Amino acid sequence: MTNKTEQLKSLLENKVSQYNVKAFIENDPIRFPHSYCKREDIEIVAFLASLVAWGNRKMILRSCERMFGEIMNNTPYEYVMGREWENLDERTNIHRTFFTADLKYMCRGLHSIYSLYGSMEKIFIGCDVWDGIVRLRHEFAAANNGVFSRHISNPVGRPASACKRLHMMLRWLCRKDGIVDLGIWNEISPSQLMIPVDVHVARTARALKLISRKQNDRRTVEELTACLRELSPTDPVRYDFALFGVGEAGDEFND
Repeated sequence: MTNKTEQLKSLLENKVSQYNVKAFIENDPIRFPHSYCKREDIEIVAFLASLVAWGNRKMILRSCERMFGEIMNNTPYEYVMGREWENLDERTNIHRTFFTADLKYMCRGLHSIYSLYGSMEKIFIGCDVWDGIVRLRHEFAAANNGVFSRHISNPVGRPASACKRLHMMLRWLCRKDGIVDLGIWNEISPSQLMIPVDVHVARTARALKLISRKQNDRRTVEELTACLRELSPTDPVRYDFALFGVGEAGDEFND
């Protein structure tokens, strides 16, 4: 590594140490999959919590409490497989543009996936994570009469989406840091993961000159992840904690 690269790595590692701590969990949507022990419950909650993880964080947490507690009675796998969602009034709002009609769509897809595969992880095995997301979209559409949901981003569209929320879900499920991320999936290496790019991560990455593109799309995700792989080839998305934490908190990097 050059001196400049070593300095950048040191700056990022310092911020990872600051933000990748147990206290991070309480005010982040990852606290919801942390509330469960059963693999299927964790997967379902990680997927659904990631889908509503946009906007104000306090609102996200309230929306997740409503979805998992009030609607699913804190038994997500039983709720999905027991088809309890069929009786939902489709007009009830859960989070911003995500309504109970959208939850029914997701539950229908999840019911199909668990009936066919037993785990969501199997959809991502044997391909890169982008293709895994494409497969996931198609599995949900197949279970819903060929209809695709706007809440499951498309990485091959125009523009190709950054798929921030699904990459965040994959980080939660694949990384085994023993601190924040749960790491219950074993077939997908953390080295394969892509950085979840939102406005906070992108703003900080541009300030550090890690990315040059103005759009927050798939190409930007690939550009940023490639830079981070140079610093940590086996675990590039560890720096999500640094980039997001600094951006969201209005923190600064100090030399």
